Amino acid sequence: MSKVCVFFGAGFEEIEALTVVDILRRQGIETQMVSVMGQRKVMGSHQIPVETDALIEDVDFEQTDMLILPGGLGGTKNLEACGMLMEQVQAFASAGKAVCAICAAPSILGHMGLLKGKRATAYPGFESHLEGAQVVAEPAVRDGNIITGRGMGCSLPFALEVLSYLTDQESADAMAEKVVYMK
Repeated sequence: MSKVCVFFGAGFEEIEALTVVDILRRQGIETQMVSVMGQRKVMGSHQIPVETDALIEDVDFEQTDMLILPGGLGGTKNLEACGMLMEQVQAFASAGKAVCAICAAPSILGHMGLLKGKRATAYPGFESHLEGAQVVAEPAVRDGNIITGRGMGCSLPFALEVLSYLTDQESADAMAEKVVYMK
């Protein structure tokens, strides 16, 4: 069974973070909401506080299969400023383990050089941060072990792409039908 960590920095985009948590938990995938802020309650970009499950210091990364970085400008900056998280993102990518980011957060992967030669997407205006990527304007893009999403309005396609990666396309399609997602 897969274990996924979704990281929360102050100023995160609420819908991007919580949609993927919701979809994965509906599927029965262990999904941990993790704060990088030194406290479990993290304020979103629209002043919606979220109580996370754990602090980054408490995560067993050896038992984790996927890292997810939600966007939101403030949230993205706080995630990128977390040295422990950046070390894990690099380690996961190097080991071929899944790393996912949506909206402004794919810029982190670009800054780290993890998108070189890969197809990727990000919030409009952030394309220049996707260093070395073949930038595409799609809702969600999977290239190998990297999944990127375009923005808040693409949260459900992004979450379904993550689900497809962790399970299979049939399961993702069934979930899309279950939640009445209409393309």
